[in-house]
Amino acid sequence: LRERINEILEVLADFKQRREPNRSRSEYIAQLTSDMAEVFGYLPELVEYFLTMFNPSETLEFLEASDSPRPLVVRTNTLKTRRKDLAASLLKRGVTLDPLANWSKVGLKITASPIPIGATPEYLSGQYMLQSAASFCPVLALSPNPGKEVVLDMSAAPGGKTSYIAQLMRNTGTIIANDLKSERQKATVANMHRLGVRNVITSCYDGRKLGKLWKNRFTKILLDAPCSGLGVISRDPSVKVQRTIKDVLRCGVLQKELLLNAIDALSYKGKDGGIMVYSTCSVSVAENEDVVNYILKKRDVKLLDAGLDFGKPGFTRYQEKRYHPSLALTRRFYPHVHNMDGFYVAKIQKLSDKRPGDDDDDEGEKQMVDEEVKNEEEASDEEDEDKDEVDWASEVKKAVKKKKKPSKKNEERVSQTKGRSKKTKRQANDSGTGQSQEKKAKTHVSVPPKNPAKQKKKSTNAKVTKPRRRKLQQGEM
Repeated sequence: LRERINEILEVLADFKQRREPNRSRSEYIAQLTSDMAEVFGYLPELVEYFLTMFNPSETLEFLEASDSPRPLVVRTNTLKTRRKDLAASLLKRGVTLDPLANWSKVGLKITASPIPIGATPEYLSGQYMLQSAASFCPVLALSPNPGKEVVLDMSAAPGGKTSYIAQLMRNTGTIIANDLKSERQKATVANMHRLGVRNVITSCYDGRKLGKLWKNRFTKILLDAPCSGLGVISRDPSVKVQRTIKDVLRCGVLQKELLLNAIDALSYKGKDGGIMVYSTCSVSVAENEDVVNYILKKRDVKLLDAGLDFGKPGFTRYQEKRYHPSLALTRRFYPHVHNMDGFYVAKIQKLSDKRPGDDDDDEGEKQMVDEEVKNEEEASDEEDEDKDEVDWASEVKKAVKKKKKPSKKNEERVSQTKGRSKKTKRQANDSGTGQSQEKKAKTHVSVPPKNPAKQKKKSTNAKVTKPRRRKLQQGEM
């Protein structure tokens, strides 16, 4: 299979001269994808996806580099020590190391160690943190400053980037370390205590709701979004078989929601405010350029230079898609080029709270108002025209009514006669009521109640009265 892969690559390099007759380029690529999938243990759809991003020879380099392990890197915690002193103490323990690169002042690359790096006294005392070289880049692009900045790390666990931000801020300001799962935050809290970080507050909120919960609250935000992990296959080989293109697209939808909420939570006021960094540990276009290009259309933001001298520029075109030219300011990192995990970094600046759709809505509202005003003016003009025209039928009716109406003198006489008749009626009614009352008085007879209740008299001194009656009766006899 290896030989056939190399042969196909040679043919594709000079296809016109080396190809077999009656065999198309698509047949060669189909054979190449199936062979690469068998050799490296990938799903065929993933290899096919990589071939759309890289040329065939570069795809082979990427797959080979993804199988080889990355060098072990540690980050010096400058809150407790200097890189020079840490390197000296590790060298005494037999560790062979080198400075990471010119772009990092705190990184150390460890090539060999007789002892476990995660269990040395220096590690336990918080003098360094195990961290991949690629994860330095988002924090360097964010470049937080000491002072009163309020920074949000939306997906913080286990706290590597959060502690680096606190290190650059020199334990000043405020950092909110958020993560959806509280179990993962236990590691974050433990690392903050071990590293001597004192300006971090941990929280467990859904990042898709932070835009409404903390609107315009933070001066800087770091979103290292959850992704498919296509850039860290060397650390998690299960991605080769478990990830499908549907999973990649699903991650892209989640990342768009998170990035929208991150921008809503960002405050654009202030000198250094309104800046955020979006990063993923994936090389797929659906999770990187697609997401950032979507945000440029949905929010009033612009892309800034990430400030990283290395890394390849982001794609401005992919297959039939065309992206905004400013996406060239974003940075891509590949395992076969930079000997780092596959990574993507984009630096975004928020310009205002406006949204591109708001202008269209305002124009639509203005058009609606103008139409209503025009309709009202037309209606008023029609009413004026109606007033100008004389309605002869109504005029005739009014004249007839005036003739039928009696004069004032006749009205007074009629009212007087009506008043006299009313008085006579009242007198008659009064006399009638008096006579009826007299008749009722004559015919009225007092009748006792049918069953009167017998009232019992309360007797007092009953014992005294009874014997007196008896004595009277004896005297009479």
